[in-house]
Amino acid sequence: MRRWLPAALAGTILLTGCSSSTDGDDLPTRDPATAAAAPAETARPAGEVMGLANPLGRLLVEAGTGQIAALEASSETSTILFLIDQASFARAGQGGVPDPSFRTLSLPAHGASLAQGKPGELLIPAPERIIRVDVATGTVTELPVDGDARSVQRRDDGTLLVGTADGKVRTLSPEGKVVRTVSGLASADALAVTADQVTVLDRRQTSVTEIELGDDHLGLALRAGDGATNMISDKFGRIIVTDTAGGELLVYSAGPLVLRQRFPVNSSPYALAYDQRSDTVWVTCTQSNEVVGFDLSTGIPVEVGRFPTVRQPNSVTIDQRTGDMFVGSAADSGLQRIRADDRKRGH
Repeated sequence: MRRWLPAALAGTILLTGCSSSTDGDDLPTRDPATAAAAPAETARPAGEVMGLANPLGRLLVEAGTGQIAALEASSETSTILFLIDQASFARAGQGGVPDPSFRTLSLPAHGASLAQGKPGELLIPAPERIIRVDVATGTVTELPVDGDARSVQRRDDGTLLVGTADGKVRTLSPEGKVVRTVSGLASADALAVTADQVTVLDRRQTSVTEIELGDDHLGLALRAGDGATNMISDKFGRIIVTDTAGGELLVYSAGPLVLRQRFPVNSSPYALAYDQRSDTVWVTCTQSNEVVGFDLSTGIPVEVGRFPTVRQPNSVTIDQRTGDMFVGSAADSGLQRIRADDRKRGH
C-alpha cells in the first residue's frame, strides 16, 4: 500500500515501497505536465541555426559517431529520425539548408525518446518495441517489448532497462529476454542509472522512485514538484529533474534518494542536458525561448549562462567531446548550435 506523508517534511512526500505485483491503476495521478507554449516573437537565437521543416521532440549526440540524432515531434504513428553531421552547420550557416550529409530515416512506430545504445547505436522506445538504429548504416531493427515503451537505458553489461506507460520497469537481457519486472508506478517516463540504483520519473504522479538493481520492488519515492517532466543524471550520481509546472530545478542524490537542492527557474523549465566538461546543467525555458546554465557545485544552483534559443526549445543535448550545445525547436524553427567557446565568451 502506498502512503503519502505531509508535504511539509523536507519539502517532499515520501512513499512506501511496493511489490512487483502491485498495479498502478489505483494511484492518485494528474495529467502529465507539458512544456508551455512559446511566445511568437523571440530574440535572434545565439550561435548557428540549421533550418528544418519538421518540429523536433528529442535530441542526442551519438557518442560513437558524433552524429546529431533528432527525433520528430509531430507524428503520433510513425516518426522521422534525422541524422545530421555536425559539419553541416559550417556549410549551412544561419537559417541555411542542410547539405547531403543530412539523412532522414522513417521509423516503424512513434518514438517516445532517444537513448545511447552501444557505440554507434541509438535506442528509441516505442509501442510494443525498442527500435535500434545503426547510425553508420541507417539499419533499423526492433526488439519486442510487452507494453508501450516510454524510456530505455543500456547498462555496461548490455542489459536494457525499459520503462512503460503502465508503470512497469523491465530488465531485458542483451538478447531481449525479460529478466525482471518491477511494477507499481503509474508510468515510467524516464530512467537514470547511478551505480547500482535506477531512478524512475513518473510524470503522472510527478514523483521520482528508486529501484535497487537486482531487486524486485520499488524503493523510496519522493514527490518531484508540482509537475515534473524530464530527468537526467550527472557524473557525480546526482539526479536532476525539471518541475515544469512549479517552475523549479530539482537536484537529488541517489542511494538513498534525497532532495538536495531546489531552485526557482520560472519560464516553464523543460528539457535538460549536462555538460561533463564544465559540470554545468543546461535547462530550456519555453515561455521565454531561452536556455539557462547552472553550476551545481555549491549548495544552491548558480546561473552561469543564459542564451536566446529557437522558438519552442523542447529539446537540448551536449556533445561531451567538445561541449557544444544543440537545441531543437518543436515549432519548425530548426536546430541550433551554441559552441562551448561562444558560451565562455557570453555570446
